[in-house]
Amino acid sequence: MRLLWGFVTLSLCVYHTVAATDPQITATPGDEVFPGNETSVTLGCSITDAPSPIKGSYWTKNGEKIKNTETEGADATTEYSIDKITNTAGGKYACVFDTQPQSIKEIEVKTPTHVKPYKESEHGNENDKGVLTCVSHGYPLPLDWFWFKVTGDSEVAIINGTEKYEIKSTPERTILYVKALDMTADMGDYVCKGDNGLGMATGQIHLRVRSRLAALWPFLGIVAEVIVLIAVIFIYEKKRKPDEVTDDDDSGSAPLKSNSATNHKDKNVRQRNSN
Repeated sequence: MRLLWGFVTLSLCVYHTVAATDPQITATPGDEVFPGNETSVTLGCSITDAPSPIKGSYWTKNGEKIKNTETEGADATTEYSIDKITNTAGGKYACVFDTQPQSIKEIEVKTPTHVKPYKESEHGNENDKGVLTCVSHGYPLPLDWFWFKVTGDSEVAIINGTEKYEIKSTPERTILYVKALDMTADMGDYVCKGDNGLGMATGQIHLRVRSRLAALWPFLGIVAEVIVLIAVIFIYEKKRKPDEVTDDDDSGSAPLKSNSATNHKDKNVRQRNSN
């Protein structure tokens, strides 16, 4: 009995040890990939000690399945090629083996940050608040953002939290608020820069400042058009009225003449009848 109990205990320990073994997945070129100047890169995974028979595999990027990467079968290796390294090629890739439970290995593809202005030209009215925005793409996103005002041939750093400027930033975007716009001091070019640790990228925005009265010009133009239109209609109607009066007089006199002739004829007929 003791021998049987010892055998059962040993079997359970061996089973627990095997079940607790995590799958070993080797990633190529590595867990982190820096394409650099390469135009393409191939990611690979190789699995050993799978928790169950492999039924297939596929790849994901940032948690979403990549189309046309599904395979079927017990192949313990899988590859995915990034044919063109662009600003949006970076991200968190993962190879997923269809086992119970799933076996997953993450590979980070890191590229220099990419920064661009939301609009290359912005405008605002004098004394209003100007809003300039830059956005970033790629992976990883910028850790730090910076703003500059172009003055001549140099760039003057903009300090956040002053009476003139306010900066609000997230990894995806940065916004510069220019308070109380001045046509002379604030008009010009502004530069935003983002740094993700692998390099710094730059975007530029041109700010135009209009006079506050400039906003009234469209309204005044509409009013002027309405006044001109009313004047044209008035002049046209004034020239047209004498002709209408003449026509009314002619049409009114004809019936009077016709009635007189008819009455005269009826009078002659009555005189002949009396005779």
